[in-house]
Amino acid sequence: MPLKFDLNDPEVSKLIDLFQTIGFTKAKATETAKSTKNASALKEIIEKNNLSERSVDDKKASLISGLAVQGSNLGKAEKSYIVDAILDERLKSAEQVSAAVKFAEAKGFPTNSEEFNKECGVGFSITPEELYTRATNYVSSASVSGWTNLSTTISALKGTSDLRWANPLELKNAVEKAFTAAFGEKTAIKAKGAEGKPKKASSDLTSANAGSSSAASSSRSVFDEGFLGKLHKPGENPQIHPRLRDAHLAATGGIVYTRFPPEPNGYLHIGHSKAIFINFGYAAHHGGKCYLRYDDTNPEAEEARYFESILEIIRWLGFEPWKITYSSDYFQELYDLAVELIKRDKGYICHCTGEEIHEMRGGDDGGPRRACSHRDRPISESLAEFQKMKDGHYKPGQGILRMKQNLEDGNPQMWDLIAYRVLYASHHRTGDKWKIYPTYDFTHCLVDSFENISHSLCTTEFILSRVSYEWLCDVLEVYKPRQSEYGRLNVTGTIMSKRKILALVKEGYVRGWDDPRLYTLIALRRRGIPPGAILSFVSTLGVSTSTTNIQTVRFEQTVRQYLENSVPRLLMVLKPLKVTIENLPEEYLLMIEKPLHPKIPALGTTVVPFTRTVYIDADDFRLQDSKDFFRLAPGKTVGLFQAPHPITCTSFKTDPATGEVVELLCRLENSGEVKKPKAFIQWVAEHAPSGSPVRVDETRIFHQLFKSDNPSAVKPDFKADINTNSLEIIEGAMLEVGFWSLAKQAIIEAKDEGKARTKKALENEDIASPTDAQSPVPTTEQLIGNECVRFQGLRIAYFALDSDAKVASFGEENNVTAGRRDGDKIVINRIVSLKEDIGKGAA
Repeated sequence: MPLKFDLNDPEVSKLIDLFQTIGFTKAKATETAKSTKNASALKEIIEKNNLSERSVDDKKASLISGLAVQGSNLGKAEKSYIVDAILDERLKSAEQVSAAVKFAEAKGFPTNSEEFNKECGVGFSITPEELYTRATNYVSSASVSGWTNLSTTISALKGTSDLRWANPLELKNAVEKAFTAAFGEKTAIKAKGAEGKPKKASSDLTSANAGSSSAASSSRSVFDEGFLGKLHKPGENPQIHPRLRDAHLAATGGIVYTRFPPEPNGYLHIGHSKAIFINFGYAAHHGGKCYLRYDDTNPEAEEARYFESILEIIRWLGFEPWKITYSSDYFQELYDLAVELIKRDKGYICHCTGEEIHEMRGGDDGGPRRACSHRDRPISESLAEFQKMKDGHYKPGQGILRMKQNLEDGNPQMWDLIAYRVLYASHHRTGDKWKIYPTYDFTHCLVDSFENISHSLCTTEFILSRVSYEWLCDVLEVYKPRQSEYGRLNVTGTIMSKRKILALVKEGYVRGWDDPRLYTLIALRRRGIPPGAILSFVSTLGVSTSTTNIQTVRFEQTVRQYLENSVPRLLMVLKPLKVTIENLPEEYLLMIEKPLHPKIPALGTTVVPFTRTVYIDADDFRLQDSKDFFRLAPGKTVGLFQAPHPITCTSFKTDPATGEVVELLCRLENSGEVKKPKAFIQWVAEHAPSGSPVRVDETRIFHQLFKSDNPSAVKPDFKADINTNSLEIIEGAMLEVGFWSLAKQAIIEAKDEGKARTKKALENEDIASPTDAQSPVPTTEQLIGNECVRFQGLRIAYFALDSDAKVASFGEENNVTAGRRDGDKIVINRIVSLKEDIGKGAA
């Protein structure tokens, strides 16, 4: 693990100063210095070519930085030649620099400038009008049938020898304009029906939503229509200065940049899944990049376990961050801008209490607002006071930095918001260096600016904040991202509040933050809900500016539909009742091959034994028969699922003490003409040599934790609404022996997929080698858990293996046959129930 990046290190400070001499902002210089390898290469180029003394703007500096990263195998002469080509503007884009590096690697120092110019697109120029003509000609001459061919058309044009140098954004716009002229406005693209085994979740959006064709369709169209379809294109967000837009597009290449910025002060809940889906999904849909940014500006509430959990959940949902950053990465830059804010007379130090500020803003009655007595203090005085705050002269609450906004504005977010406050708390990354910390209102927009976010997507509770967001960027004259707000997702019948969930955990109402009755994402994962089902649920709801309030039953229906076409089915009895088939010999054995899903052959088959002794569910037998009961009763015949013959109950045995039926005596109807039974019931056989049946130590059935749709409204508090019967534990259920091979195969596939995804994620150097040794990194283990083992207990419910289960064969070699080992404990959770089975009748 690399050493911790330290801004106080004199060598690091020298690097940052050096990078600023070639036009980098301090934030960009600091970010570049974090990668030891790249920083060293760039330092060498700057010094060898005396770039600190030459005219280098930010765009050229970015291209030179790209050369440092890509040209590690080039000699000094080749690098200097390419640097000169960048400075004299023969090479103007990242694509041209990449081509120059490849040329130099293949042919060495460019002795033939004409050949170099041709290979690298030197002198290339094309207007948007000419691009549109080329796109129109291609559409009319090639086999282009409609908007479904958009990506292939852009790729085809980009692949031509001359247009490979065209500005990607201008080319994309030209092709879209040509498509609009030829085929009309773009509409949602319907997906073809999914067939066969669903794909596993991955960072690709459509595979992350695999499992139902409707979900796949939604995942592809939700970004093209409605709220998301109307969002601006990169570069269209207005700027106070044109140079800010130009620098932004030069840094991003005109592609979408988004971010998911959670506070690491708790576990994510189902509402966050919508934010993850939108931010990562929108970027992926448009070929862009999405940051995971920890908004760690409140050290009093942050814990390491939350950082780890957030990354794990994002990856579990099928996404991979492009970069992992922290708001604390930019504490120095934020402080510098706070000083600049004061110098521009747009910030001042205030010593009022919270109560006084509330009263001056109009109080509870919304009265007239008035300025704080400190608002017009001299700039020099506020600068001195801010320094005293930084140096620890003031205790928390004794001094704050406020923005000098507009108290007459009707928007409360313009009433001189707090930018910095004093906190005596050790920060998990910066230790005790800082006594002052920036607020969300100051940090959020500026870090979005530092990271060149093109689309700052958040929920509608931040609509009023958009005005202050844009105000701060403009008064400091920095790049201004565009904030756009969508409606949040609420699931009724549960609670999302961290404070309330913590109370449930501490007071023993639930077993932890991952208790499957909760709607935290770690709880839903433990319950066994597939990540693809969650994304399917979110995508089918659509995205608009309205808040979405959905009942838990609708969420569970989406999960049920997803599982219906993606998990195998096993014979299972919850409450076993012994059946002895008297007309079969003791040693009778028939091995039956049965499909794991009648409609999905790709899931394969399993082999189960059929013997003289089998077990059925106690609920499938009645002493007193009735017309509406179609299962087993004395003298009655029923079929056994996928067994060769039905059975007839001839007698039964009871417990002398309780009168409870403990064994049925039956006859196998394997001779003569037998009428087809009206009902079939599930069963498992007793056969010790094959390990049948699989005995389940605990089957956990979860019901709604709360009795009402709005627990928070119940008096005296939400705990009065708790359903005391929300957890049912059944001991001694039985499964068919095919469970073992199914379970082990599920874990093997999860490991293989986890390794492949993690290997790919770690190819990104920024992810694989964080500058902070405490930063979480992708691991295979994040994607593997017992919950990967999912199945339908035939005619009962959908189940998953719980994290409390212990299965020794999971740790054995892949070629070792799975089965019960000493110390094993089988614990399964009900994911969701099945739809009501009318044929089963009343029990």
